[in-house]
Amino acid sequence: MSMAQILLCGGAIVTLSMGIRHGFGLWLQPITQSMGWTRESFSLAIAVQNLSWGVLGIFVGMLADRLGAFKVLVGGSVLYALGLAGMALSPTSTLFVLTAGVLIGAAQAGTTYAVIYGVLGRQIPAARRSWAMGVTAAAGSFGQFFMVPVEGALIANFNWSNALLILAVFALLIAGLAFGLREPGFGGGAAMKREQTVGQALKEAWTHPSFLLLTAGYFVCGFQVMFIGVHMPSYLKDFGMAPQVASYSLALVGLFNIFGTYLAGNLGQKMPKRYLLSGIYSLRSAATIAFLLAPLSPWSVYIFSAAMGFLWLSTVPLTNATIAQVFGVQHLSMLGGFVFCSHQIGSFMGVWLGGYLYDLNGSYDMVWYLSIALGVFAAIVNLPVRETPIPRGTAAQPA
Repeated sequence: MSMAQILLCGGAIVTLSMGIRHGFGLWLQPITQSMGWTRESFSLAIAVQNLSWGVLGIFVGMLADRLGAFKVLVGGSVLYALGLAGMALSPTSTLFVLTAGVLIGAAQAGTTYAVIYGVLGRQIPAARRSWAMGVTAAAGSFGQFFMVPVEGALIANFNWSNALLILAVFALLIAGLAFGLREPGFGGGAAMKREQTVGQALKEAWTHPSFLLLTAGYFVCGFQVMFIGVHMPSYLKDFGMAPQVASYSLALVGLFNIFGTYLAGNLGQKMPKRYLLSGIYSLRSAATIAFLLAPLSPWSVYIFSAAMGFLWLSTVPLTNATIAQVFGVQHLSMLGGFVFCSHQIGSFMGVWLGGYLYDLNGSYDMVWYLSIALGVFAAIVNLPVRETPIPRGTAAQPA
């Protein structure tokens, strides 16, 4: 399995999975207005989706480390298609939470970074690993740039429910791409050599201060990106902005994140990752403050979206590369799943609080202020992270 094949297939899978996911904010108003639901009802479903993704991602990571990525990706592709179809056809908000929330969350756990990064960690040399993770994260950003306008066009031309059914067909393409990520040593009867049990790996990680600090910082990342991704379209519409401003703003986030994640992955090979992570979180808070202080206009929205896009998923390759560097790659999907669970708890809070505090106060101001404060917190907690590999023989060395 060549590096080009891994990056091409892994990048395409992340492009589809993350691209579909990033457009869900475009459905908030069409669905709530059509079904007579509140914004909190829709927000709760997307919040549950993020929580489901995070919690199930731990167990999906264990499966991927044990069985290989291929089987997990095929299963995730099928679940994604079923979840999107269920999202389109749900007659009640409860069923909507189960399909858009639980089912799609499980699908995303099996088709995104934890699983793909496990393949990269095992198959890409350590000298190129951070770069390769940056390339794959950039592919996810391209998915947002490409898919969000496509989803907006599908809603405009086919109505919101038919648009979701069309996306369900797109999600099945992931199963075909998974054939390019079948790893040697999985599924052929020969088990991979294990130098650590799952329990030993978990004990080692959860007693290591740097793992806890990375986990805390990733919570903030999830809170910020999902609040903006889901609620930005409605925030702009509340101020009288045309719908295309929201679509363009989310597309700009995806476009500039291509460059941001690629640069972060590159710099992660040359500089301490903890300093890069701290700088990213600091700049997010600064960009948000500037956006709230500036007069609101399409251009201020586009500038803010470009700035946040540059910082959007640039934490992903740096965080996962740090985990691989410190703990090795044998249980990378599982450990990455635990850290990502924290990210998704933050995502749950960002999405749900956005809807709850809007319904309570009639504005998003409190959530914006909370996002700024959390960014400062994340910048501080990433500074003490230690990137030295744990000295436990070959298990600590890169694959």
